[in-house]
Amino acid sequence: MQVLAVGFTAASIAGTFGLTVPQALQTGTLFFLGMLIGAVGFGRLADRIGRRRVLIVTVACDAVFGLLSIFAPNFGILLLLRFLTGAAVGGTLPVDYAMMSEFLPARSRGRWLVMLEGFWAVGTLIVALAAWLVALAELADGWRYIFAVTAVPAAFGVWLRFLVPESPLYLLRSGKAVEAKAIIDQMLTANGRPVLETAVSIAQPASSPSAGIFSTGLRRRSLLILAVWFLVSVSYYGVFTWMPPRLAGEGFGFVRGYGFLVLIALAQIPGYALAAYGVEAWGRRPTLVGFCLLSAFSCLLFVVAHDA
Repeated sequence: MQVLAVGFTAASIAGTFGLTVPQALQTGTLFFLGMLIGAVGFGRLADRIGRRRVLIVTVACDAVFGLLSIFAPNFGILLLLRFLTGAAVGGTLPVDYAMMSEFLPARSRGRWLVMLEGFWAVGTLIVALAAWLVALAELADGWRYIFAVTAVPAAFGVWLRFLVPESPLYLLRSGKAVEAKAIIDQMLTANGRPVLETAVSIAQPASSPSAGIFSTGLRRRSLLILAVWFLVSVSYYGVFTWMPPRLAGEGFGFVRGYGFLVLIALAQIPGYALAAYGVEAWGRRPTLVGFCLLSAFSCLLFVVAHDA
């Protein structure tokens, strides 16, 4: 919701501070820059001080800076607050996925990670509906109301994060085998399995432990995945930041444009459900290739369409 608020608030921000829509979209530029820095910085920090600790801090910062954005007195302060919010969101995302992966068995990991990602569609729908209602009500400074809606989940998330246990892998690497075993035993008990009778340790990998994602055996795959993710992000965020001004410029108005984006957000929900099924029924690679081709074809239709 914080990420996609960029496209839904630009027109209102422009009206409040006397800017053009492209100038108002600088809030998105600073937000994404913050995400980049936050993902790199907090990701490394999580390996040093613990994933759970970083998760709580980043979600708390998301809530604090997101709420402060509502009261920004000028555009400069708003840019700073959106940058800090972006850094918090960027720090949350990689830790969320890493921790959830760690607590899932390999046989069902793909399905549940897609389900986790599916909540992105729920957030998209909520922020689209909020923007639509604000536009229908013709509220002054509508962006403040939208930012308020996007900050609420993070405020609840701060409390929920205290229920998440620390990463057993991090604890083992930090020499805290007893604490790691306690968490693993808790997982086993919750799933109706007997607790461990021996201490836990880290299994040594068959390959060199220093091998990274750009090592000889992984370089080609890593570069391809990075390229796919980069291009998917460009197209996805491009649609949600470009579509409202485009529809308004063609005479459909922001209200109708937001209504159209609500339909796009709704369409994501069955898409995520199908992807969750596909990663296990068809395999990860065929599902990824199929959805990328379908997305590319759908985006092409926007280019050649003459009537919205």
